[in-house]
This record gives sequence, structure tokens and C-alpha cells, in this order.
Amino acid sequence: MSGKGAPTLTIDGSGLRVAVVAASWHTTVMDGLLAGSRRALSAAGVTDVREVRVPGTFELPVAAGRLARSGEYDAVVALGVVIRGGTPHFDYVCQAATLGLTDVAVQTGVPVGFGVLTCDDEAQALDRAGLEGSHEDKGAEAAEAAVATVVALRDL
Repeated sequence: MSGKGAPTLTIDGSGLRVAVVAASWHTTVMDGLLAGSRRALSAAGVTDVREVRVPGTFELPVAAGRLARSGEYDAVVALGVVIRGGTPHFDYVCQAATLGLTDVAVQTGVPVGFGVLTCDDEAQALDRAGLEGSHEDKGAEAAEAAVATVVALRDL
């Protein structure tokens, strides 16, 4: 089970502006991821949050890039889910999203919380979506990581 060894982050994100960009596929999973990111941002004191929905996980990098380059946000949280099917499509979408979001963060200097689930089946996605009965809350973890990175970068 992933999640073992995860740090407990206590961060003060007061005054930060955060954009959350979320895919639309797999509604139940995405609703859980979004709810988790909202909870984590609220717990960190972040009140200025913009949510943007895109069709799918493949579209996350272009939206995250636009938000990061706008100069309006201290961090971006990217949420999506890709579930393996019977074709290589899974591999292409996962790689494109991962490399694209990494490129956004590196090129803009704006932290991007990576909340993209890459799962073999729907049960794995549901178990990571932060829903009642889930073992993990990847939406919350992505939001916490983005805010914690903003705070860490301030000290550099």
C-alpha cells in the first residue's frame, strides 16, 4: 500500500492564492479528490482558491500552465485519474500528464501539487480518492504538498 511513510505536514498558507485544476472523467473519484483538496487548503488557511475543470487528465498541463504563468497564483494543484484499459492509451496519458505538469512547475517556478491517480482499476482509484472508506486522500496530499512547497521556497 502506498502512503506509508508519508510526512505529516503542518503549514500556514494564509494569504496564498491557489488554483485547482481538475479533470472531469470518473465523477465520483474526482469529487473525492476535489473535496480533499478543499479540506486541505482550508486547514492550511488558504481562502483564495480558484477551481477550473478540464475534460480529462491529458488537458491538465495546458490549464495548469496557463494558471501558473498568469502570475495570479502562488501554487497550482492538478487533480485527475487515469484507469488502465486494454490499450497503451493509459501509458501515453499518464506520461503526458506527468511530464507536462513537471514542466509547468520547473519552467514557471510555481509549485504544482500532483494529484493524478494512475490506477489499474476503479477500486484502486476509489481507495485513494479521500471518500468515506478510502485509505488515502490524494487530493488533500496534493494540495498540502503545493502549499508546503510555496512555504519552503520562501526560505530559499
